[in-house]
Amino acid sequence: MVATLIRFLLVWKRLVYSYFSLAVIWCHEALGRTAVGPAHGSLTVTDNRTKRTYHLRIVHNAVRALDFRQITAAQPGADFADHFDSGLRILDKGYLNTACMESSITLIDGKRGYIQYRNHSIDKLFENNDYEEVIYLLIWGKLPTPSQKQTFRRKLAKEMKAPQCVVDVIKVFPPDSLTFPMILAGLAAYASADEGTRATHSQGEPQYLGKGQAVDEAVIRTLAILATTVALVYCHKRGREFQAPQPEGSFIGNVLLMMGVVEPQRRGRAPQPNQKVEQCFQRLWVLYADHEMTNSTAAFLHAASTLTDPLSCCVTGIVSAYGPLHGGAIDLAYQGFEKVGIPANVPTLIAAVKAKKQRLFGYGHRIYKVVDPRTKFIRRLMDEYHDQLQANPLLQVALEIDRVASEDPYFTSRNLKANADLYGCFLYTALGFETDIIVAMASLSRTPGVLAHWREAMGQAPGLWRPQQIFTGAIEPVRE
Repeated sequence: MVATLIRFLLVWKRLVYSYFSLAVIWCHEALGRTAVGPAHGSLTVTDNRTKRTYHLRIVHNAVRALDFRQITAAQPGADFADHFDSGLRILDKGYLNTACMESSITLIDGKRGYIQYRNHSIDKLFENNDYEEVIYLLIWGKLPTPSQKQTFRRKLAKEMKAPQCVVDVIKVFPPDSLTFPMILAGLAAYASADEGTRATHSQGEPQYLGKGQAVDEAVIRTLAILATTVALVYCHKRGREFQAPQPEGSFIGNVLLMMGVVEPQRRGRAPQPNQKVEQCFQRLWVLYADHEMTNSTAAFLHAASTLTDPLSCCVTGIVSAYGPLHGGAIDLAYQGFEKVGIPANVPTLIAAVKAKKQRLFGYGHRIYKVVDPRTKFIRRLMDEYHDQLQANPLLQVALEIDRVASEDPYFTSRNLKANADLYGCFLYTALGFETDIIVAMASLSRTPGVLAHWREAMGQAPGLWRPQQIFTGAIEPVRE
């Protein structure tokens, strides 16, 4: 009886929410505040099993999945809970056509090759703003004043400090260990000392939901912690001494400083970040700061829906980013370049790809039907660092593959072009970064966007992400 009552209440709650949403939409339309056009309207569905007809609202070219629950095969007079349990569900393996969030942060139009952060096109941001300004825009919704930018820098630099437990954990690993387990271990060690994380898991109550100041502090702290962890791992793997950040330094400048990527040392002068690399990253990372709802962003938010702390969510996102079908594809692409060896062997690789004997990692993108809009800017940067690109034997192979693929009908007819993430990696390599740190750096450049989505989620009503399944196995008969 109690179980039935609980089920009834849950059903009632969801139905009330659904009908309330429809009422709100109707009111907005009646008052003329909803945009008129193909993105809004209704969908009429007839269930051929029962011949019943249903009307579903279309808002922003989307239909709410819960609205399909009213489409049921249960007969009139059946128990209320049975109507709900047999309601139509949506099967979408891998979320290929399912939106899991509503967001005002980033827009990607793959048909016309357009990206904007908030209400600014990525083209204008690349031309007129540096990375810190774009971080601020993504997270707080507006470009900073010079004073706000300087305050933001100081707060980031202040949080770029490594507790001894983090240093000790990273140093336990042999220097030739894989990079991402070292980063995960460093983040876990940080979490053990982080006040927000400890409070989340010791006090048993949400520490960030609806708490704007706590969220903003955690955003800065998390970004600084990941940057410091990546730098600590980089230094340990290469036997470099970790450098303390400069209180007035830029975020990217301090990342490079901590990694030991500095200008030639001058007697009596403190180390300075490498200016050529910093200038490149200030523009390159603008293009990578966010890319809407990627696999790793969704993984971060999935964990965040439990109201756990952002460092734990960051671990989830990093694990996802290193998968070979996501950011880890970069490592596989570089392994392919190494196997090819020299540009003269590229035709053999291309023939194997055409024969479907080998996959060409780093080519193609599910979203873009035209050229990725970021590519033209990365190409411009590649032209600026042309000599360094041509001087690297590995990149000579990569550029020859790209040349052939951009002309061969097999690739052009399928719109298979090198994606912007792979092009950006050519710049990392040209500037002297080893392959094993590229995915970590790329993840760091994307983290501000992910944290912007987390901040947005913490200002909304809580809701645990709980996907369902469609059972296809044999059902054991019920025994009376």
